[in-house]
Amino acid sequence: MSRKVTSIRGMNDILPAQTRLWQWLEARVAGVLQAYGYSEIRMPVLERTELFRRSIGEVTDIVEKEMYTFDDRGGDSVTLRPEGTAGCVRAAEEHGLLYNQTQRLWYRGPMFRYERPQAGRYRQFHQIGVETFGIASPDIDAELIILTARLWRELGLADQVTLELNSLGLAEDRARYRDALVSYLSEHQDRLDEDSRRRLERNPLRVLDSKDPGTREVLAGAPQLADYLGDEARSHFEGLRALLDAAGVKYVINQRLVRGLDYYGKTVFEWVTDALGAQGTVCAGGRYDGLVEQLGGKATPAVGFAMGVERLILLLEQRMPELAPEAELYIVSSDAGAALALAETLRDTLPGRRVLCHCGGGSFKSQMKKADRSGAWFALILGEDELASGLVTVKPLRQDGEQQQLPRATLATTLAAHLP
Repeated sequence: MSRKVTSIRGMNDILPAQTRLWQWLEARVAGVLQAYGYSEIRMPVLERTELFRRSIGEVTDIVEKEMYTFDDRGGDSVTLRPEGTAGCVRAAEEHGLLYNQTQRLWYRGPMFRYERPQAGRYRQFHQIGVETFGIASPDIDAELIILTARLWRELGLADQVTLELNSLGLAEDRARYRDALVSYLSEHQDRLDEDSRRRLERNPLRVLDSKDPGTREVLAGAPQLADYLGDEARSHFEGLRALLDAAGVKYVINQRLVRGLDYYGKTVFEWVTDALGAQGTVCAGGRYDGLVEQLGGKATPAVGFAMGVERLILLLEQRMPELAPEAELYIVSSDAGAALALAETLRDTLPGRRVLCHCGGGSFKSQMKKADRSGAWFALILGEDELASGLVTVKPLRQDGEQQQLPRATLATTLAAHLP
């Protein structure tokens, strides 16, 4: 017997029992985004490698160690997208959506990074991202955060997440802070973990994000980025905080909060949870006003965020929402042709309802067992007597009540009145 072919480690199948929760989540996210006037954009998963090297930064872990990069048959270097922002900027600029315009866009789909797989962190993972362009004022930063706060309420997760907020300032602010931080950390280099010592030379702000206990002790006495913000960044951040206070959105200032990607500046934020162990960030974003110009377009203010779908699913599984059943109506019959015809009629007259028609034959007893397992509210029975009389027997499966026989002509109207 041939050896079975299995999935690649860290790239997981999402099975039918799981996809119902994914669909529930995705539908609610889409509903909230549509309510705020955001439009969906869909980008390819494969991009030119140059896009990510120029946007994410040559000395980030993503570019150095995590990207799935290869030469295609034409000899071009291409990469499976490790994140969505760069591709969204590329698409919007390429198709003329940015110059002298404002855009509110969102996308969803798989991303790819070569990492050590663990719960909530996979090599193929899924994100829902939101990007806005053309608005420089802090009100759009506030809208994005208020939007996510509404989303947590819609998902029943508002008590599971906390908003952390910081400002990275402008490039010149970070340059001055970087010098002060490097000077301080260099004096304590022997107490830093290996990753932090490497980052100290190439990307020192990332040291602030270290989880190593020894490094965090050193950071307790480090200079604070807030002390190096110029007037523009300080005013922007104070404006954002005032808007969030007015909206009643609670937050915590985390001066160690940085982003792992080079293009961020000014506002950065994360929604974090303590319910998922080490993978505590479920949504992260911020402002990246320089990225469009960095990728060849005209200077365009921009801000966005991305949510990790797998991590949200893990949170939702801890307090499973009530999901729609696999079927609402299950047709049991001794005549396959009549059953298929009735199913089509009901799909026409009850649009949006889930009608499952039994296929494959079998006794009425076995069919009724499958009807019950489907989660349907009602079994619709077409036996010989029903076929001869033009009636349908309706048997409740999830609530008290006697089964009854109904004419086919009034079946849909009666079912519509009794379905949840």
